[in-house]
Amino acid sequence: MDGVLLLDKPSGMTSNSALQSARRLFSAAKAGHTGTLDPLATGLLPVCFGEATKFSADLLEADKTYEADLLFGATTDTGDSDGEIVLRRPVTFKGSDLEAALLRFFGPISQIPPMYSALKRDGRPLYELARKGIEVERASRAVTIRELALLEYSGERCRLRVSCSKGTYIRTLAEDIGNVLDCGAHLTALRRVAVGDLRIADAVTLDHLQELSEESRAHCLLPPDALLQTLPAVYLEPETMSRFVHGNPVKPGTIQGFLGKCRVYGEDRLLGLGEADVEGCIHPRRLVAG
Repeated sequence: MDGVLLLDKPSGMTSNSALQSARRLFSAAKAGHTGTLDPLATGLLPVCFGEATKFSADLLEADKTYEADLLFGATTDTGDSDGEIVLRRPVTFKGSDLEAALLRFFGPISQIPPMYSALKRDGRPLYELARKGIEVERASRAVTIRELALLEYSGERCRLRVSCSKGTYIRTLAEDIGNVLDCGAHLTALRRVAVGDLRIADAVTLDHLQELSEESRAHCLLPPDALLQTLPAVYLEPETMSRFVHGNPVKPGTIQGFLGKCRVYGEDRLLGLGEADVEGCIHPRRLVAG
C-alpha cells in the first residue's frame, strides 16, 4: 500500500489517533503524517502509506494555511478553548484597531512557543511540564506570516486566514494579537485548509472512508509524488535510470538549469528524490523500492 491520503481530521482527535484509524482502514503496514494538528483543530492532515513515507519530511517544510477563530477578552492556559481561563479583560478596541494590529504580524516575526506544545526540554515534552504547573524559559523562534486576512469580525470574535511558514503556532499568534489589543485572546476553532500545494477541498473524512468499499478507498489515494509537486522533475533514459536506482549519481542528457532537490522519473514511474549539483549531476537522496 503506497500512496498519500488527504485526510480531513475531526476535532477532538489527536493526529496520531487519526493516523492509526486511517492506517487500519487501508491495512497499511507503514504509515506517517506530515505535520501534527492539535486535538482542537480540524482540517488537512496528509497521511503517507508505504513508500510515500520516505517523502513525508519534505512536506514538513511546506507553508501551511489556516482559518482561525479568535475570542477576545479571555486568556487561557493553553491558548485555546481546551484550556482554563486564567485572565479576563474588557474588549474596547474598534475594527480599525484590529486591522492595525494584524499589520504588525505580517511578514517575519518572532514567537515564543507555548508551554502546551510537543517541544522537548531534557527529553520531556513541554506539555508534560505544563500539566504539572511548571513553566520553563523557551527560546523565541523566527517564523514568517505570508498572509493574515480578516475574514469576519463581530464584537468579541473574529475569523482570520493565516498562511505561514513551518513552526508557526497559531495559538501563540492569537494570544499575541490579543495582547497588542490589551484584552487578551484565545483560539476557539482552527482549521488547516492547505499544506503546500495540497488543499482541504480534496480531503476525505474518516466517516466517509468507513462507508466505502476497500476498492473505492484505494481510489482516494494519491501517488507518492503528490508530496513532491513543488520540485522540478527530471526524466531519465533507461541506461541512466539503472545507475540512479543503484545509488549512483547520473548526468541526464538535457541541461537541467536548477540546483537542489528534484523528483526523478524513469519509464513513467517515480524513482525517488534527487539533488542536482552545479555540474548538472543528479545525486540520489531517497529511492522508491522497485
